[in-house]
Amino acid sequence: MRDEDLMRRAIALSREQLRTGAGGPFGAVVARAGEIVAEGVNRVTSTNDPTAHAEIIAIRAACRALGTFTLAGCAIYTSCEPCPMCLAAIYWARLDRLCFANGRADAAAIGFDDARIDAVLARPRAARAIPAVRVLADEARDVFAAWTAKTDKIRY
Repeated sequence: MRDEDLMRRAIALSREQLRTGAGGPFGAVVARAGEIVAEGVNRVTSTNDPTAHAEIIAIRAACRALGTFTLAGCAIYTSCEPCPMCLAAIYWARLDRLCFANGRADAAAIGFDDARIDAVLARPRAARAIPAVRVLADEARDVFAAWTAKTDKIRY
């Protein structure tokens, strides 16, 4: 399948979401070598899970389908430019490409605005709306030291 075909599938998923009302109007497809590996739709409101964005659902399904935690060699097609959470997940999953249809400004125009999150991330930790307090750092460092010394770890 071509990029346009894969994107049309992501858009069709978003259109189906609009019809069912099971979540926001977002769809995503993960493909490898032009073949669909997994699909995802926004399930935030139907699952009461604020992380259930279409991209996250598609990434999780693709990892299950391929039996791996890395999606190197795959591309993701999303009906809308990913939010900061989804963009980070795309990088963590090591996808090779990201293709999107609607832009962030388009999403903001219909009430899905990431500007607040972008502004928070730009601030120093101490100036953010949700306090971030470091607790028991030395104890936590002991675990990281043990990880560093571990010879049989699976790197990711």
